[in-house]
Amino acid sequence: MLLTTAALIAFLTDSLNIDAPVDADTELFSTGLLDSVAMMSIIAFVEEQAKIDVRPADVTLENFDTVGRIADYALANA
Repeated sequence: MLLTTAALIAFLTDSLNIDAPVDADTELFSTGLLDSVAMMSIIAFVEEQAKIDVRPADVTLENFDTVGRIADYALANA
């Protein structure tokens, strides 16, 4: 299943209660907007929605710091 940036943004704002504006390029972790607990929730969401297994070695800022990067990662690993 395709994981869209819109679905990720909805998850972040609804499930993780982010009040700040979020778009595809918003840095989530390197700015401190989210923490490691939120990362675990995002990984579970990505795995469930995209029907993929996220490998621990793939959990990096390069793959998970923005909504766009997360969507790209999910697409590349689908």
